[in-house]
Amino acid sequence: MRVTSKKLRASANGQECTVRAPGACNFDPATTVLAHLPCGQKGVGMKGFDTVAVYACSGCHDAIDGRAAGDIDWQDMPRAIAETHEALIRAGILTVKGAA
Repeated sequence: MRVTSKKLRASANGQECTVRAPGACNFDPATTVLAHLPCGQKGVGMKGFDTVAVYACSGCHDAIDGRAAGDIDWQDMPRAIAETHEALIRAGILTVKGAA
């Protein structure tokens, strides 16, 4: 099963970058996209699940994908995923059955 969602991807428009990588982040919400993180299902012409993604400005997205230099702290990605999921839940785009 592959998780893809136009709503998830579109939700990134105008959002703050959750990655904030030193030397890469441009802090410009106008450039934010849903950036897929490497998770074993990513390769040339492939993207990981939309749920294993973060809100990333164009600078951080380029650093994540290796198109540009930047200090990506991969140990900090769970925080970025959590912030992204929190925003998605607040927007009603991501729901968790049984959650209070």
